[in-house]
Amino acid sequence: MAQDTGELLAAAADGNQAAWDELVARYNSMLWSIARSFRVNTADAADAVQTTWLRLVENLERINDPERLSGWLATTVRRECLRILRKSRVGAPLDFADELPDGADPLDTALLTDERDAALWRAVGQISQRCQELLRVLMTTPPPTYADVSAALGMPIGSIGPSRARCLDQLRRVAGDDDLLGAGEAR
Repeated sequence: MAQDTGELLAAAADGNQAAWDELVARYNSMLWSIARSFRVNTADAADAVQTTWLRLVENLERINDPERLSGWLATTVRRECLRILRKSRVGAPLDFADELPDGADPLDTALLTDERDAALWRAVGQISQRCQELLRVLMTTPPPTYADVSAALGMPIGSIGPSRARCLDQLRRVAGDDDLLGAGEAR
């Protein structure tokens, strides 16, 4: 039977490698999902996740409520990602040329992709902060489980699906107002 989080934290604090490995197995995919939701590159996401685990090691003895560990980890990785984003240059151009099919005009394809992505992110920036967070977490690769989303955002599992639907409706309304689909296209 799986150990509870409090037992694992206590054992990890005592140097038990198996307990530490179990904590990592339980929460690492959630941390990666949150880090990738910030649209940082893989190296920066890895740094944020690794720093989060380091912060846990530094604070193992201070975790008062082990059942809230997932929220503590989620908050820590979010803060690390924000720190990384503040230090990095935002908006560096991406090179899509290697990913284009043969015969595609790289300039046209890249411009269209950039325009579409910019319009989508403008629309995302106009919906509620809570919806922005939810959609970013849900759109990570690989998709997180609802349990991970619940832990990361502090929301009941049963409300994730309905909240997602409301957030997508908000995004559709904003995207329609911005004419994200283009003039004259069917919506």
